Amino acid sequence: MKNIEVEIRSLIDENKYHKLLRFFKKEGKWLGEDYQETYYFDCKEDLRIQKNNNFSKIWLKSGKIHDEAREEIEIKFDKEDFEKLEQAFLALGYKVGIKWFRTRNTFKWQGIKVCLDYTKGYGYIIELEKLANENEKDKVLDTLKQKLASLKIPLISREEFDKMFKHYKDNWKILIK
Repeated sequence: MKNIEVEIRSLIDENKYHKLLRFFKKEGKWLGEDYQETYYFDCKEDLRIQKNNNFSKIWLKSGKIHDEAREEIEIKFDKEDFEKLEQAFLALGYKVGIKWFRTRNTFKWQGIKVCLDYTKGYGYIIELEKLANENEKDKVLDTLKQKLASLKIPLISREEFDKMFKHYKDNWKILIK
């Protein structure tokens, strides 16, 4: 079963974002644009709820944020159930640690899912991802790194993303205004 999400990401500027949008619309298959609101809960697990243009979901990822390969579980609900999901988790004692507001363009390109994101208060990101099983995750990771390099985009270290994420987590209420 392929339930390990292998992904890499890098920061890009607004100019590069628009160039990549044009490139992937020409060279890949555009799967659409989505607006996403994601709430990260303050707990030891990577537990989130999300509402997008089509549905809501509970989302649990193993490991730590910005790991390159993580198992994930998603349970989908009607879009209108988002507030009920939040109320349920708050009633269980979870607190929202971060609210994330993102516009995402998704493409299929050479067998890879490519996401071009703009997150309010955080910036522009490219993400390459592919599902794998335990035996193939290292090979898939190498392929993703090669594809990112072919786009002339440097891979940003996990430490840099962790630093940015901490800054956002500490300041998101100000950054999203």
